[in-house]
Amino acid sequence: MSPRLLLLRHGEVASHRGDVPLTAEGCAQAAEAGHRMAAGLGSVRLLSGATRRARETAEGVRGGLAGAGAAVAGPDVAFALRNPDLYLAGARVDMVSSAEAFAAQVPWLGADDVLAVPFFRGFLGAPDRIEWWLRSDDPPGDDAPAVAARIVAFARSLGDQGTAADTVVAVTHSPVLRAVSLGLMGEDPGEPPYLQGFTVRLGPDGSARAEAFDPFA
Repeated sequence: MSPRLLLLRHGEVASHRGDVPLTAEGCAQAAEAGHRMAAGLGSVRLLSGATRRARETAEGVRGGLAGAGAAVAGPDVAFALRNPDLYLAGARVDMVSSAEAFAAQVPWLGADDVLAVPFFRGFLGAPDRIEWWLRSDDPPGDDAPAVAARIVAFARSLGDQGTAADTVVAVTHSPVLRAVSLGLMGEDPGEPPYLQGFTVRLGPDGSARAEAFDPFA
């Protein structure tokens, strides 16, 4: 049996430009979320994506869980929790908010080169960039179904762990959460609030379903 999986968005950041830390409020949100979740999770394994905001959120959640008496292992970084893989001029790039920030990840390109690529020009010009990616028929890399399938495979693998846990709490990012919602619930809810997300459950036949999860509710 696989443990229950809780996917959470990271805590508050001042901007999404670069690998930024949490704000003071974001740190407090993470600790409070952990404290509030502690009673109903049993033993917990804590995982996060590799970004600073995801790792700092996981540390805050751990503090809140441990402070409330929960048994917690981790946090550890899980590769599956990364943002979608996109490719630009053969390089894997993170979703960022400007042509200059994309170009900074591919040293031989400039901002004008980025904007010459139809996908990136459309992405950067969209009012809701993540929605634009979700609806894209042919992104240069992961599409939304691929990210949802990655998370389902990740959830199935959690039953392989040597040290059993009742619940895995996994801190990730908005594009991952929105892809999971679209893939498993059939709808995109828009940007999820910080420290909210989804419970992912697996059926006996390996099927997956998701439902909204709010530790503050």
